[in-house]
Amino acid sequence: MRKRALRVALVLCVGCMCTAYAGIPPDSAARALLRAGFGTNNAFSLLKELTEQAGHRLSGSAGSLKALDLTQQMMREAGLTHVRVESVMVPHWDRGTTEEAVLLDASGRRIRPLAVCALGGSVGTPVEGITADVVEVHSFDQLHALGRAAAGKIVFFNRPMDPTQLDPFNAYGGAVDQRGRGAVEAARAGGVAAIVRSMTSAHDNVPHTGAMAYVDTLRKVPAVAIGIQDADRLSAVIAQGTTPRIRIRLDCRTFPDAPSGNALGELAGTEFPDQIIVVGGHIDAWDKGSGAHDDGAGCVQAIEALRLLHEIGVQPRRTIRAVMFMNEENGGRGGQGYAASSHRLTEKPIAALESDRGGFAPRGFSVQADSATVARVRQWQSFLALLDAGKVEAGHGGVDITPIVDKGTPGFGLLVDRQRYFDYHHSENDTLDKVHPRELEHGAIVMALLLYLLSEQGL
Repeated sequence: MRKRALRVALVLCVGCMCTAYAGIPPDSAARALLRAGFGTNNAFSLLKELTEQAGHRLSGSAGSLKALDLTQQMMREAGLTHVRVESVMVPHWDRGTTEEAVLLDASGRRIRPLAVCALGGSVGTPVEGITADVVEVHSFDQLHALGRAAAGKIVFFNRPMDPTQLDPFNAYGGAVDQRGRGAVEAARAGGVAAIVRSMTSAHDNVPHTGAMAYVDTLRKVPAVAIGIQDADRLSAVIAQGTTPRIRIRLDCRTFPDAPSGNALGELAGTEFPDQIIVVGGHIDAWDKGSGAHDDGAGCVQAIEALRLLHEIGVQPRRTIRAVMFMNEENGGRGGQGYAASSHRLTEKPIAALESDRGGFAPRGFSVQADSATVARVRQWQSFLALLDAGKVEAGHGGVDITPIVDKGTPGFGLLVDRQRYFDYHHSENDTLDKVHPRELEHGAIVMALLLYLLSEQGL
C-alpha cells in the first residue's frame, strides 16, 4: 500500500504541471501525453503490481479473480468511473503438478528427461504414464500417408516456424495448427499421444504451451509441447535410423466452467456518452511465466492510456471504456460475453482498440475496417508520427474485439516491434524483466493519442 501511495503521489505531481487540454490540437495533445507518460513510466509500475500480486491468471483460477480486483482498483486510481465487473462463465483447466517426458532405452531404462509442458486443455495420462515408440512428421498430410504405421505410437509434430518470414506472426500462423489439431490428428491415425515442437523463434529449451482442442468423435490423447533444443535432438536420433521410445506422465485435468468476468472502467463522454470507444487487452494468461507481455502489457497500457488522458485534462466527447477481457487464451469467452451482453443494447460502439502483441516499442496501428475508414485513419498519420508510431495498415485488430468488429465496429490493433514476441509467448520466459519500461509506456502514450483522435473527431 505504501508503494501504491507513493506512485499515486508521483502521478498527481506530474499531472499538476499540466494544464487542461480538452479540445486542443492533436499535436499539442501528443506532446502533453509524452511529458505525462515518460515523466512517470507508470505502466511498468502497474504491470509489476499485476504480475507480482495476481500470479498465474489462467481463467478459472484464483489468480485470474485477483487480477480482476487489482485492475478495478487501478482504474479507480487512474480517474475512471463506473468501474465494475460484467460476469461471464469461463473454462477451468488445471495443469496439475506432473509434467514429464523421458527418453528410454530399449530395455525401458531412463536415458534422459525431455523439456516438455502440457498443452492447454490436454487430458492427463494414467498414473504410470504412457510409454510408446515415436514417429516424426512435419505435416498432417505426412501423418495421413503413414496409414496404420502411426497406430500405437507417440506422434511427434516437428514443423518449425518459418525463419524466412519477416513477420513472426505469419511464421506462427504457418505452424500453430500442429498445436491446435495435433492431438486430434494423432488420435485419428491411431496414435496414443502427441508431442509438438514449441511455437517459438528462440533456440532455447523452454517449452511453450498454448491452446489445443479435441473432437467428441475421437479418443482424447494427451499432448505436450517440447523445447526446441530437445525437439532437434529427438529429430536427430530419428534421422540416424533409431526409433526413440518415450514415457509421458501428466496429471492435468478439466473442471466444470467457473464464474468470472470482464473488468470495465471508463472516461464518460461529455457530448456523446452513448458512443463507446473500447480499449483493452486480456487479463488472463497462461500459467507459465507471469504473462507480462501476453497480455498483462496490453491491460496496463489500456488503463494507462486513459489515465494519461485524464491527467492532462482531457474530457472526451465520446465515452472511452477500458475492458480487461477474460479467457482469450483458451476460449474467448470474455470478448464473446462482452459483445453479447444486454448492456450493449443501449450503446453505440464506434471503435475498438486492442493491445495484444506484447509491450514492445510501438510502430502504429492495424485497422480492421472498410477501405474508407482505413483512409480516414491514415489522415492522422502525421500526428502519430510525432510519437514515432505513424504506421497505419489494414489488418486484424485483435481476438477479444473480434465479436464487436464482426458486428460492424471498426477495430484497431497496436502494432509493435514484433521480432522478440515469440521468444517469450506462452512460456516461462514471459516475465516482467523481459519488458522495457519505456517501450511499454510508449505504447500507452500512442494508444492514448489514437483514443483522443477517435473521441474528438470520430470516424
